[in-house]
Amino acid sequence: MREISFDRKSIRTRLITAFVVTSFLPIVLVNIISYYNTSRLVRQNVEGMTNANLEQTRVSLDVWLDSYEDILFQVYTDDDIVNLVDKINAGEDVANNRQMLRKTLRGLFYTKDYVKSISVITDSGELAFYDQLTASNTRTSWMDSISMSQEQLYRTISSDNRTHIIPTGEKMVFGSNSCALFHIGHRIIDYRDVDKQCGVVLVSIDEALLKEICSTTENGLNFIVDSEGHLISCAGSGKIGQLVHRKEADAEEKRKAYQQIAMETGILGETEISIYSVHDEETGWEIIRATNQEELIQALRQQQQLLVLIIVLSLCAVMIIMFSQVTGMTGAIRRVVETMRKAGKGDMNIRVGSDKTRPTEIEVIAEEFNSMMDKLKRSVETQKNAEIAALEAQINPHFLYNTLDTINWMAIDRDEYEISNMIGTLAHILRYGISDSNGIVKIKDEVEWLKQYVFLQQTKRKNSFVCHINVEPEIMGLSIHKLLLQPFIENAILHGFEGVDRTHKLQMDMGRDGDWIAIRIQDNGCGMPAEMVREMNEGIFQKTDNKNHIGMENAITRIRMYYGECAKVRIESQLGQGTQVQILIPAKEETDK
Repeated sequence: MREISFDRKSIRTRLITAFVVTSFLPIVLVNIISYYNTSRLVRQNVEGMTNANLEQTRVSLDVWLDSYEDILFQVYTDDDIVNLVDKINAGEDVANNRQMLRKTLRGLFYTKDYVKSISVITDSGELAFYDQLTASNTRTSWMDSISMSQEQLYRTISSDNRTHIIPTGEKMVFGSNSCALFHIGHRIIDYRDVDKQCGVVLVSIDEALLKEICSTTENGLNFIVDSEGHLISCAGSGKIGQLVHRKEADAEEKRKAYQQIAMETGILGETEISIYSVHDEETGWEIIRATNQEELIQALRQQQQLLVLIIVLSLCAVMIIMFSQVTGMTGAIRRVVETMRKAGKGDMNIRVGSDKTRPTEIEVIAEEFNSMMDKLKRSVETQKNAEIAALEAQINPHFLYNTLDTINWMAIDRDEYEISNMIGTLAHILRYGISDSNGIVKIKDEVEWLKQYVFLQQTKRKNSFVCHINVEPEIMGLSIHKLLLQPFIENAILHGFEGVDRTHKLQMDMGRDGDWIAIRIQDNGCGMPAEMVREMNEGIFQKTDNKNHIGMENAITRIRMYYGECAKVRIESQLGQGTQVQILIPAKEETDK
């Protein structure tokens, strides 16, 4: 019998075989774990995108409803309409004045596509309207679609000074026309006597507007349910205006009811349906998205197939590599990896040395790594400026949109001199903010810009708050970064006064304290929770949807980027009492260029 010789080659083969066998289990485990992690991430991404789409739909709904409220504003503040209503209430030539009121209402139809009827109910009980659906001057479409009587409707809307939303009723047929309507109403205000009961205005809107906003896709169905459980809008459903669940129903009952609605439409087929929802505080409605899970299930199946393929390919790759490069390559790779690890720890000067014994592929990796490190080192200095610019770019664009909208409606109610002043102020703000947003200016310029910004906010919010900006004259020539304080002022205006009934007050004081500029911004608003205040004072910024938290985080981060650890930011706040922000930054005598 021939004696078997265990030479160098046989030992290598045995080592390779042992390595392949022992690596099989880790490869399988790693890929299985990766599969489950990927599956979890896929589900989370689907849920995140769905919730983001729902939130965008909610915002769009509020924006569209706000735009239709403008018609209400035109009617209940129009002096001519108020005078006509007063004459009708006084019994003066009722028929003729009602006809004139009807002509006035007719002229407002060209402003919005989905308005079907505009009605005015006077305090004396007279009804004047223009209705596209009925094409009648004696019968209006909303009478049959609202469960309340005219008298009940009048009492409800005239009880306060807010806009009332009357949910969608069942679909009605008007000759060749048919549609479901929802309504928005407001009491008519005579600014000569705001407490006088004149009447109410009711705008009836086609439910098709809600369908357009919700924009249903083949993989998802959006619909709206009010706080009482009535279906407000849903593509392909015959239950518009009907009760789909009890008001006191729990989450599981609501989910089953929503799934039933989605299945009855037939849009999503008969596959598994997932339900997501978001609550709209402005309307009290629930916006629901039902999604077809078939696409997700198919993606997970593909992931399973990919898992098997990865395991097979991984084992084959291990065998090929071990057979061809069992010795020299491991050493070369180890040296390259060690260099990369040092670079990962922050050493920007580290480079992979030249080695002619390395395989060509590893040599290419080494050269590319060295080239990458050269580029990375050059980009370090520009990265900080990029981050600062990104933070500064987070100024809320809704301020610009809402301000322009305010100016637009001032054009209707006020004379051109005040409008010109508003436009000029806004233009100055835009020019100031856009030009060299990372620049350094004198405090007097920054303060003047802040005053103009506050002026616009006060105008837009109908002077619902007072603001005092006090700056010591001797620091007006010192330097400060542009837009440094605006986020704190904006945060107080947008979030600080929510739910506060007392007079809203905001004050900013600036003065010199030795080598420092001391800044104090305080309001008497709703305050912040103690835990949030503690986190921000300690520099802990967790991921959150709280806009108040995000705005403060960006402002504090900018200060630290500009001035480093020498700058100080201290926040003090009590719920229900208000918030105070104290800032210390170095005083600079000359503007940096």
